[in-house]
Amino acid sequence: MTQTSPQGQRPAVSFEDRMATVDFRVAERAHITVDTDVCRSCEVRACVHACPAALFVPTDDGGILFNYEQCFECGTCYQVCDAPGALTWSYPEGGHGVAFRQG
Repeated sequence: MTQTSPQGQRPAVSFEDRMATVDFRVAERAHITVDTDVCRSCEVRACVHACPAALFVPTDDGGILFNYEQCFECGTCYQVCDAPGALTWSYPEGGHGVAFRQG
């Protein structure tokens, strides 16, 4: 559902409408890996707050649960993480990953 922004300058687009224009071709092998042992010592958890797809979820035992299957490949997690060795990041294998469509 499309809504008008409070300023009336351009239509606001709902999260659901934006996601309807995105396809994910999931590779068998994750293009991002998370070392949860390193994450347990992280107090900032910048990845949890910065990921636009909300793919990083803290667990009760102090670790991080990560799902690469709906990753936008923006690299934000890799940029904001300051814990050496916590994340390894690469692009997905050829033909896999996110595909943005105009809708």
